[in-house]
Amino acid sequence: MKDNCLSNPAVHRLIELAGAERVGDDAVEELKKVLEEVAFFISKDAIELASHAGRRTVKLNDIRLATKRFKLNTFLTSNLSEE
Repeated sequence: MKDNCLSNPAVHRLIELAGAERVGDDAVEELKKVLEEVAFFISKDAIELASHAGRRTVKLNDIRLATKRFKLNTFLTSNLSEE
């Protein structure tokens, strides 16, 4: 994924809202990369769900279900790697 969809100031604000007093530029860049990657994978899954339902429009429930599936996959992957 090449496009930077999130701005550095927006990610900086997110980290500050979480309680950070100071935020390094490298932390902003890393979180931005992670958030964009997660959003990309959830979006791709939501598109597949909409397509499976015979729609070209991605709806709220597609995003919600794709997010749940992403969380489940992440949980299972992290638990399997610990064993």
